Amino acid sequence: MAATDCSLTLAQLLGPNVTNSGAAASFICDQFTTSTHNFSDTKFAVDTVYLLFSAYLVFSMQLGFAMLCAGSVRAKNTMNIMLTNVLDAAAGGLFYYLFGFAFAFGTPSNPFIGRHFFGLKSIPSTAADYSFFLYQWAFAIAAAGITSGSIAERTQFVAYLIYSSVLTGFVYPVVSHWFWSPDGWASPSRSNGDLLFGTGVIDFAGSGVVHMVGGIAGLWGALIEGPRIGRFDKTGRSVALRGHSATLVVLGTFMLWFGWYGFNPGSFTKILVPYGSNNFYGQWSAVGRTAVTTTLAGCTAALTTLFGKRILSGHWNVTDVCNGLLGGFAAITSGCSVVEPWAAVICGFVAAIVLISCNKLAEKVKFDDPLEAAQLHGGCGAWGIIFTALFATKKYVNEVYGGDAGRPHGLFMGGGGKLLGAHLIQILVIIGWVSVTMGPLFYGLHKLKLLRISPEDEMAGMDMTRHGGFAYVYHDEDESPTNGIQISRIRPGETSPIEN
Repeated sequence: MAATDCSLTLAQLLGPNVTNSGAAASFICDQFTTSTHNFSDTKFAVDTVYLLFSAYLVFSMQLGFAMLCAGSVRAKNTMNIMLTNVLDAAAGGLFYYLFGFAFAFGTPSNPFIGRHFFGLKSIPSTAADYSFFLYQWAFAIAAAGITSGSIAERTQFVAYLIYSSVLTGFVYPVVSHWFWSPDGWASPSRSNGDLLFGTGVIDFAGSGVVHMVGGIAGLWGALIEGPRIGRFDKTGRSVALRGHSATLVVLGTFMLWFGWYGFNPGSFTKILVPYGSNNFYGQWSAVGRTAVTTTLAGCTAALTTLFGKRILSGHWNVTDVCNGLLGGFAAITSGCSVVEPWAAVICGFVAAIVLISCNKLAEKVKFDDPLEAAQLHGGCGAWGIIFTALFATKKYVNEVYGGDAGRPHGLFMGGGGKLLGAHLIQILVIIGWVSVTMGPLFYGLHKLKLLRISPEDEMAGMDMTRHGGFAYVYHDEDESPTNGIQISRIRPGETSPIEN
């Protein structure tokens, strides 16, 4: 009720017996109006703090990526891979600010690409605020980080700079516009209500938008570069080039696990949204459920990979288990908000099988990806999209996305096959879009001799040949010092030089 209407109505109710009833009514209504504004402001503040905290969690995944990558490569390339992870965040931040956010969420726009908010012009607005930009930037650099793992240990620094800028500034934003912007042609919340197959694509946190985009880009980069020297012997047999630190792999995995609680639950972008009259149930419940489904999928995938690899190789391998865990997370990312917890267990189980199968196929075709990024994020991401189309429940789809009560949902949950059709289209268009953009880019860099380092540099290690020194160096006393951390060997009976 408007303040003027409130004052007139209340003045009439107070009657002529109240001294200056009009002034009293105005005062009371002003207090109600102020309280209403305070409640509204508090809601915006709570939702913004929630989104910012989620953005910080997603950004912390960059540290997880850095540690995972560092542990998965050989020691002679540690400094190089760490630098590329810093580059993804830095270059991605600039190009997403200049172009990427506008291409992704610049509304109003056409169904293909956004056309407003370049350089954050006109922000904040009713469509977006600074916190939303920060959150989406963290997603963009995550996609770039996935690709960097596929082409590790053999790629020139300038190639990292070029591909990271193109991916975060153009390729990824266009895909996110299609499926996440209210104007996107396949968005489940399209503003004009004309949804693809009556449902749109439910890719809640990005099994396709983030993981498949990064995985397919990495696939093309690794294919065009070819395998690392020594990865396959002269007979074509696979030779393991193991990373130098399982400790860093485990540390990175736990950091990614922690960050995924911002990645998936944070994708609601708001938390203070009631779903009904019951004050104990609302979007805050959906946020908690999303965290639970994320956890269960990752845990199931980790255990499935543990026993699966034990059967295949005869070893309990912690690196394989970490990759299996991340494969489960990549798969559940699409449907985490719209599936039951028991379905997340199925998602994680199949994701582990998909990852193991993709790795076996990669060995047969002599495809070399040091971090299994293309297999993990591309293969498990594609499975996650299909999984959502099979197991999305009617109740959760209506709560999260709203709309018609008869909106299509998961095939196995009685919702028909329309959602599955929309999701199959998503898989195809992502593969096609990333292939026609990133494939020619990597091929052009290859032809210009800007993609792969020389065989001599690769054998020596990029830390020494391209970055001035190793990340860590071990020396005997008679060896001449070089750049890096120097450690001397203390023999039995000797004292440390520090003690003398």
